[in-house]
Amino acid sequence: MLESLTAIDVEREACRRSLAVFVREAWPVLEPGTPYIDGWHVHAICEHLEAITDGELIRLLINIPPGTMKSTLTSVFWPAWEWGPRDLPFYRYLNASHEEGLATRDTLKMRRLITSDWYQARWPLRLTSDQNEKKYFENEATGFRQASAVGSMTGKRGHRVIWDDPHSVEMAHSPKRLAIAERVLRETLPTRFVDPERSASVVVMQRLNEKDVSGVILAEDFGYEHLCLPMEFEPDRRCVTSIGFKDPRTKEGELLFPERFPAHTVERDKKQLGSYATAGQLQQRPAPAGGGIFKAEWWRYYREVPKLLWRAIYADTAQKTKEENDYSVLQCWGCTYDHRAILLDQIRGKWESPELKRNARAFWGKHRAIKAPGMGSLRSMDVEDKVSGTGLIQDLKREGIPIRGIQRGTDKLTRMHDGAPFVEAGLVLLPESAPWLSDFLTEFEAAPNGTHDDQIDPALDAWVAVGDARGHDYGALL
Repeated sequence: MLESLTAIDVEREACRRSLAVFVREAWPVLEPGTPYIDGWHVHAICEHLEAITDGELIRLLINIPPGTMKSTLTSVFWPAWEWGPRDLPFYRYLNASHEEGLATRDTLKMRRLITSDWYQARWPLRLTSDQNEKKYFENEATGFRQASAVGSMTGKRGHRVIWDDPHSVEMAHSPKRLAIAERVLRETLPTRFVDPERSASVVVMQRLNEKDVSGVILAEDFGYEHLCLPMEFEPDRRCVTSIGFKDPRTKEGELLFPERFPAHTVERDKKQLGSYATAGQLQQRPAPAGGGIFKAEWWRYYREVPKLLWRAIYADTAQKTKEENDYSVLQCWGCTYDHRAILLDQIRGKWESPELKRNARAFWGKHRAIKAPGMGSLRSMDVEDKVSGTGLIQDLKREGIPIRGIQRGTDKLTRMHDGAPFVEAGLVLLPESAPWLSDFLTEFEAAPNGTHDDQIDPALDAWVAVGDARGHDYGALL
């Protein structure tokens, strides 16, 4: 019996058993002029996709740097493998990307592979002549492949829904585009499955923003297995998954794919990308370790409050109180005699207008009552004159509280970059311990890609005032 097996029979069986073997054997069909470069990460991705085929997983999130074959593996080879070697030609695939053209590109690649002489000799599968287009093709077993943009993924249902880069690098910081992708994730994706119990969803992407699709999936625990493979190994973030996979690297900084991205290439790319893009696209964490705009080592801390020239309260009021919206924040800052900004106290919460007014009044009263020598006078409460802040200004002004409306003339990102040198120069003091300190530092570390930024605005306002007192032109922040 074994003697009657042909080379094709052996290859067919090897491909059936392993997606990684299929990728290696099929590679020359799609990339005849490019040698195949194997890597352990290829096998890791293939093992997790195989787990979906075998019914072990139905939700998979893959975060991995660009250029590591993520699209080709998940959107081209895997569907072709299921149709042929795994004998599932009736499976239907919906492939979506941030741009329809990218999803169409991979659809054409898969069709080229399926119709190749190599594939047909091993797994004969005819495509229907009337359903064979750039964005859509169907086979005679009723399986099909459809390409679309993430925002227009409607109509058909699939056994597999594959999202490949739902965000573009250029639009990753657009609140509107992020909101569209999140809405589709929540409202459209769950309705696109042939079988809600068994059909699978795969999201493969590089991290670009804390609020990107990956961020939403991870923050809300949507049941996705998370395969996270950064370019440089970080031991405290080692990836371990439920199918028994463990990132095989052991040394800090060990590279993901040195055969294609050696050390000198990675360093070159990191320099060009900058810290934000490096953290997201290469390391799969949108906020750089140690902080992005604001570095962790820049902050200065105090145990005892030094002598102060004056104190003031700075507030940032949220527009809404829903879970996804920002908090309202009131901070009490002081100006030292050597013109440094010192954060003395903070309260933060999601308050409706009456509660916001009560908390602001109480916070003012608390610090107005402090008359200790060297604490300076409490001179004003400064609030952005906008939306809920406008109402607060009007209400408290009628009560005799010296509250001032301020206008912020530039965008927040510009003001963050303008304020960063103030922190780097050691001109900002924080308490060594406070119940709110961890959240404060975390928010600054994640900037500008954090989920919340409500604590940043009043701090920037305070630094402007202290900077002006110091004689520096930090007024540009406003």
